[in-house]
Amino acid sequence: MRPTLILALLSATALAVPAKADPVVLELFTSQGCSSCPPADAMLGELADREDVIALSLHVDYWDWIGWKDTFANPAFTARQNAYAAAAGSSVVYTPQFIVGGRDQMAGPSGMELAETIDAHRDATGDVLRVGSTPQGREVMVAPVDGGGQLILVTYMPKATVMILHGENAGRDMSYHNVVQGWDVLADWDGAEGAFVVPDAPDGMRQAVLAQALVDGKPGPILGAVRLD
Repeated sequence: MRPTLILALLSATALAVPAKADPVVLELFTSQGCSSCPPADAMLGELADREDVIALSLHVDYWDWIGWKDTFANPAFTARQNAYAAAAGSSVVYTPQFIVGGRDQMAGPSGMELAETIDAHRDATGDVLRVGSTPQGREVMVAPVDGGGQLILVTYMPKATVMILHGENAGRDMSYHNVVQGWDVLADWDGAEGAFVVPDAPDGMRQAVLAQALVDGKPGPILGAVRLD
């Protein structure tokens, strides 16, 4: 998915908001049709409001044939999960599956395991991204990082409740948090310092920007992250 605007890297001139080390990015690959997923969905919901974590729910589409078509599923998220598996030298994916910091992959971990992994990633990225403002809108400033990668704008719905009518979770009202609706590569980034303007989020949505390394064209470690809200 690509944004409709072409965003050029600019000199960093905006007034930055003071920031701590970038939060840990947590991705959950999940599905409304998967009976093993609700505990992981609830776990992500408990982390969604933490300042030191950007917790994102990415719904895959390969459960849709079982009897319930996931209302948030996107084949691009299935492709992203498969790319993570390929980066790890595997062809196997799981639901639910957590990816922490673009590196550690866990299939349905315990709360303790997930907490320990997040703790291990805390402060690992440094203060790579900051958000400020200009007359043109929100501006994200990027610190230099060896190697670079991609700068990604993530648009997500803070919370949604869905009544599941069919499939493995039939009859359940399920709550989901930080449901990703847009995953837009803003720029292929060479690691240089710079800044770019980001358009306002759609009504009811929130946004974050991620800086992620690429390893042989596949998603690698998260180099930095910042909320825009």
